[in-house]
Amino acid sequence: MTAPLQGIRVIDWTHVLAGPACAYYLGLLGAEVIKVERPGRGDAIRHRGGTDRGRAAEGMSTAYLTQAAGKQCLAVDLGTDTGRAVFHRLLASADVLVENHRFETLKRLRLTESDTRALNPRLVHCAMTGYGRGNDMSDAPAYDVNIQAISGLMALTGTQDSGPIRTGAPVIDYATGLAGALGVMSALMTRAASGTGSFVDVSMLETAFTLMSSTVTDHMLTGVEPSPRGNAANSRSPSAGVFPCKEGYISLGVNEPTQFTALSQALDRSAWLRDPRFATVEARGCHAEALDQALSARLRDKDASTWEEVLMAARVPCAKLRKLGDAMHLPPVAQRHYKTRGAAGFPGLPFALDGIAHGSDVAPKRIGADTNTILDGLGYSAEEISAMRANGSVGGLSDDA
Repeated sequence: MTAPLQGIRVIDWTHVLAGPACAYYLGLLGAEVIKVERPGRGDAIRHRGGTDRGRAAEGMSTAYLTQAAGKQCLAVDLGTDTGRAVFHRLLASADVLVENHRFETLKRLRLTESDTRALNPRLVHCAMTGYGRGNDMSDAPAYDVNIQAISGLMALTGTQDSGPIRTGAPVIDYATGLAGALGVMSALMTRAASGTGSFVDVSMLETAFTLMSSTVTDHMLTGVEPSPRGNAANSRSPSAGVFPCKEGYISLGVNEPTQFTALSQALDRSAWLRDPRFATVEARGCHAEALDQALSARLRDKDASTWEEVLMAARVPCAKLRKLGDAMHLPPVAQRHYKTRGAAGFPGLPFALDGIAHGSDVAPKRIGADTNTILDGLGYSAEEISAMRANGSVGGLSDDA
């Protein structure tokens, strides 16, 4: 089958994580992606993030590599008239522009959505910002950690004793990337019917709220301010959460009566089903502390690996707590080809789809690695390219370097 976005050209004028991730996901769906960077240092994330300082010093940090594979790289200075002319010609050839710049920057460069779509009425312009357009915080800068704090997500993470804790991974960045890709796909479907492009306005704050949807709904309908619950499950079932074992921890997702029955039998505690404190959902809710103590006492009899095997055999929703290195060796990772679902073996989309090949040999590139090839494709002569390189309007490696 043909990849969904085959024949679609995406201009990736983004930096750090959320924007580049959005363009990367579109590339995994078959789009041609051209990453545009300023000559010299390029995307700032090339030089920070991850634990490999050597790669970061070379402008190829692991944080950059994660969402860089499969992209062509063009280095152009949009602060120059010649550089903007190149970008205008590039936009005229494109289907999608993904950018994550503040609106004041776009106005200064005359590259707002009205400007870009005047150049190309079929263009889908996707803007990714901390707080979206049309509000008093539109131009406020924001990173993942800021949005986790301001959205209320950080206040939910941790315990009363620990205080607020940031989610270990930059989940808002990558969720915003997925949200942007969904918005672009929706706009492309609309364009297929209307023939014209549209503006996709993606907010990191709204993405955070969406990730907390049931919590937001509960607060809006009840007025109750949510509090940190540690490792307790969102269901508030006393038989769901993370429990210590003889060695390690196990997560239980026991929310339904049939699941509690299966749990009790698998733990060799069928007596719980006749205990008036635990026999019904209502009783378990009233005696949550007693049930927690009984569960914890029993689970400490064996290690988490043993309990996982026993409980999974009984069809009890559970999982042993693992570190990432162990998680990457789970059967679904290999059997569903997750490691090779992304370009050049980097993490990919969270779904498999006919028409998307597993893996790619297009590795992440250095700043401006495809500058000559892209400019040639836009109709610039060798002499014009040389002149632009000489005056600094474009840069990066020569294609034969």
